[in-house]
Amino acid sequence: MCAPTHYDVNYSINPWMHPDKPTNTELALTQWEQLRGLLRDLGHEVLEISPVPGLPDMVFAANGATMIDGRVLSARFRYPQRVPEGPAYLAWFQHHGFTVRDAVHINEGEGDLLFTGERVLAGTGFRTHPDSHAEAAEFFGREVVTLHLVNSEFYHLDTALSVLDHDEVMYYPEAFSAESRQVLRDLYPDAILANQEDAAVFGLNSVSDGRHVLLAPQAVHLHQELADRGFVPIGIDLSELLKAGGSAKCCTLEIREASAC
Repeated sequence: MCAPTHYDVNYSINPWMHPDKPTNTELALTQWEQLRGLLRDLGHEVLEISPVPGLPDMVFAANGATMIDGRVLSARFRYPQRVPEGPAYLAWFQHHGFTVRDAVHINEGEGDLLFTGERVLAGTGFRTHPDSHAEAAEFFGREVVTLHLVNSEFYHLDTALSVLDHDEVMYYPEAFSAESRQVLRDLYPDAILANQEDAAVFGLNSVSDGRHVLLAPQAVHLHQELADRGFVPIGIDLSELLKAGGSAKCCTLEIREASAC
């Protein structure tokens, strides 16, 4: 995770960002600390990378890289405002002794590459280039399934789909092309489907440890669906960070040192 010490919305690279509207860095930090505290209370170790001045979106650690089996594929950002984040995160992983690869093709880390334990679900359409999917498949030695995003409000896969455990996901169908919706139906016929109200509050940008699911408290339909499936939904208010188009998942990059299969 990365503290939002320098958080601000001073440019716009997604529909959620409005530089003309005020932001509150202190509130963003308080909400982020609550998320970090919840993760620790649930027994998870939280490692932190130092925030870099001039990189207000660095708080969205999920975009910084993708890590599977102790191997790290760097992020290569589409927009120039975020390009320096890729090397910053890569340097952190190198310093901690992980095997790293500096990506050739544009990818925005776990924003668009979501590991299920069996395969990688890979988003494209707004940020990540489809050529990066083949790069990820070769580097990680895993099946990569391409999913096309068609709604600019859900510009990263992790805003439209959440991996709950190795064989369960929840997603917002209207964020995907017709072909990708069919792929998801075939792979996950029993998936939880979010409604428009869930999606609008970034309820799918959630963090799951296979039992507990941290998500926006306003996503009441998803809370009920998760409880009915035996998960434990926990509301976490990250409304200040939503002004930049991020929530719980965006703030967390998972360290996977061993095979999750």
